[in-house]
Amino acid sequence: MNAIFKRELRSYFSSPIGYVCIAILAALYGFFYFMVMAYGSSSYIPSVVYNTMFSFSMLVIPIITMRSMTDDQKNKTDQILLTAPVGVTAIVLGKFLACFVVFFGASTLGLLPAVAMSTFSSPSWGEILGNYIGTLLYGGAMISIGVFISSLTVSQIIAAIGTFAVSVLLMFIDNLASSISNAAASAVVDWISFSNRYNVFTRGLFSVPSLVFFLSVMAVFVFLTARRLESRRWS
Repeated sequence: MNAIFKRELRSYFSSPIGYVCIAILAALYGFFYFMVMAYGSSSYIPSVVYNTMFSFSMLVIPIITMRSMTDDQKNKTDQILLTAPVGVTAIVLGKFLACFVVFFGASTLGLLPAVAMSTFSSPSWGEILGNYIGTLLYGGAMISIGVFISSLTVSQIIAAIGTFAVSVLLMFIDNLASSISNAAASAVVDWISFSNRYNVFTRGLFSVPSLVFFLSVMAVFVFLTARRLESRRWS
């Protein structure tokens, strides 16, 4: 798995994708922190920075994941991986972790201005860290979905559009739940809502059920991607 992870991570920074994704998020974080400084109070960091950056962060994920599985299929290097003495789960985990590290790096850069501002003010670190952890967990779940969608096609564009569509759907699924008259169906839609579990963290609270939910989503989609890869090994 380590070899796959290093290979994939290196590929992000041997092309513009890794730099562009990190630069976009870092620039947006910088802009919204500038707005907080214009307001003159660090108490605006959770609402101005993280509430806004959450949507941008989720919309960058399709760019990060679109090439994770499609490149090997397009370049016909997938057969080399499938015949290598390594399990399909290790292959998928290596690719997933490489995508996640890129996202993690960009999100962690967003903490640096808050650290700098803490030298002359008192930011609400409970809410800031809650937003940070929630973004990483939600982002990790979306990355696992994006990697799975990438395994279904050889087109990076289709993979990106598919992941983008799922990302938008999950962000607005709460509105769908409130418009459903059937109580059972509404409860199911509400249960699979990522936003409800993410919102707990934004209030500065740590939720074990939400943590388990996001980790379970990652595990399920890593498993599904591995099974998809396994089916190609034997086809």
